[in-house]
Amino acid sequence: MLKAFLWSSVAVAAFGSALAAQAQDFDDESVIVSATRVPTPQAEIASSNTVITAADIETRQLQDMPDILRNVPGLNVVQTGGPGGQTSLFMRGTNANHTKVLLDGIDISDPSNPNGSVDFGKLLAGDIARVEVLRGPQSGLYGSDALGGVVSITTKSGEGPAKLDASIEGGSFDTFNESASVGGSDGGLHVFADLQHDTVGASPVTPLGLLLPGEKRNDDFYDNLTASTRLGYDITDDLDLGFTGRYSDSRSRITGDAFDPVTFASYPSPDQTRIDVLQYESRATAHLKTGRFDQTLGVAYGSTVTEDLDPDNGPLPSSGDRVKLDWQGDLALDGATLVLGAETARDAIHVPLLAGITTNAGYGEVQTAWGPFAGSVSLRDDSNSRFGNKLTWRVAPVWTIADTGTRLKASIGTGFKAPSLEQLYQDFPAYGFFANPDLKPETSIGYDIGMDQRLGAALSAGTTWFHNDIHNLISNNADFTTDINLGKAVTQGVESYVAYQPLAVLSLRADYTYTDATDETTHLELIRRPRNKASLDAGWQAMPDVSLDMTLLYVGPQIDGNRDFSISRLKMPGYTLVNLAASYRLTGQLTLFGRIENALDTKYQNPDGFLRPGIGVFGGIKAGL
Repeated sequence: MLKAFLWSSVAVAAFGSALAAQAQDFDDESVIVSATRVPTPQAEIASSNTVITAADIETRQLQDMPDILRNVPGLNVVQTGGPGGQTSLFMRGTNANHTKVLLDGIDISDPSNPNGSVDFGKLLAGDIARVEVLRGPQSGLYGSDALGGVVSITTKSGEGPAKLDASIEGGSFDTFNESASVGGSDGGLHVFADLQHDTVGASPVTPLGLLLPGEKRNDDFYDNLTASTRLGYDITDDLDLGFTGRYSDSRSRITGDAFDPVTFASYPSPDQTRIDVLQYESRATAHLKTGRFDQTLGVAYGSTVTEDLDPDNGPLPSSGDRVKLDWQGDLALDGATLVLGAETARDAIHVPLLAGITTNAGYGEVQTAWGPFAGSVSLRDDSNSRFGNKLTWRVAPVWTIADTGTRLKASIGTGFKAPSLEQLYQDFPAYGFFANPDLKPETSIGYDIGMDQRLGAALSAGTTWFHNDIHNLISNNADFTTDINLGKAVTQGVESYVAYQPLAVLSLRADYTYTDATDETTHLELIRRPRNKASLDAGWQAMPDVSLDMTLLYVGPQIDGNRDFSISRLKMPGYTLVNLAASYRLTGQLTLFGRIENALDTKYQNPDGFLRPGIGVFGGIKAGL
């Protein structure tokens, strides 16, 4: 592991020395907000991060959050079947519920989910302006769930003259998608509204070899209607109000599992399960700008209602919501910014039981930038009505060497994940399983060290070594009658990249991630954490009106369980995917676009027991006024 990092570092440093005469200062003025909670130049950020913009989403024709996140280094995206399938994210080898997910500042994790995680599969991409992915423990600013990192999603807002966009597309698997949006500003009023409707009528998800003799495969069906808006009003030059709201209504018909009452063996059910999910997220803000001490007050409400109609196991409804009040103040000092914040949130389950938890938190951060040095130090205290206080922290320095175009960075911090409401309160007496209200948070300490090397105006490269020690992992006790804090895991690895832009119209980027994730109790490799992952993206503006893009993704072999986990450990083969996208601007208002997904028609399952889509061809037209 360390050897891999050292070789990567030596290669980058040697390449940098060879081209030092061409090296330039780090002049990338793009900013990151989520890393420090205030807009900060990319060059002053120590956290390993990836930014996906609206332009990236449009050029690659990404349809939803799994598409957006699939190629990001350090992440493994696992989706049960085609579009809309339940999707989990494993960041730097941590668990699927170890990533904080924010949408316009709203925590969108589902309190009624068994482990409190986010299902990325039902988040459409049409209204997304920007996604920031922070890797490494971030609880020092974000509290629970940020043990592995943070995914911060920002939706589009209205600026400038009124603009109307609409698109329609169709293609393989009975796909038919439509969208329309309107946005703009007038005086102090800013408005953006978006409507998306995606339908995938026939995804062949179930492997034929799992079906009973003579049983017909039922293709999965998915339909999603999402409406969103962002409103803003500048009352004065120093005071503005904002509101963001997002409504999603999705319907799925999937092939669940039936069980033989004698042998207890499972098999794909001949009758499909219907899953309806209704999600609503909203947040209102008031922002006071004084030049030296900016303050933001926000109140958010989100809810998720799920109707799971399983013909073999009966209905499984669930409902949960969250109310949150937050305040943040940013104080400008000489050479530094002091960030102060306070939050109170109430998480609740309403179905299938009544339970709730209140969390109060306060945090502070000092962010500095003095000459070639920059960095941040953060501290946060979370007081939970069930398990009491949890103190977390983070230190993240950066040193830029302008003469050689080198940037050295490091970070160390702690993280935690609070037990979910179901783990604390949900009993299953028919199966002899009972909740454990005495569960403690899962905790971690993680650190990384890396370097970025600018090699002239066109070429840059970098590598980062990371390590996480995770304690008090929640798992079943020996006789499977309850959950206890038992597990310990270590995840470590290397993330490396090379970015090259030989021409103004051509950009290339390659990423490689090596991850070693081990259960320290059993000394076995953790499931669904591939050791090797590599990606390549090539974007070419072939002509002023023609853009082309190609992405390649390789995911190496990994350990998984079979569909019903009657076989708890098996080795899944690796796979390679190639996606192609093209667009042609017919006029100033009309654009034709098309894409080929899985162009090599790779046959693979991820997770085991669920086929991923084969080659798909899609095309459509977009109009803008």
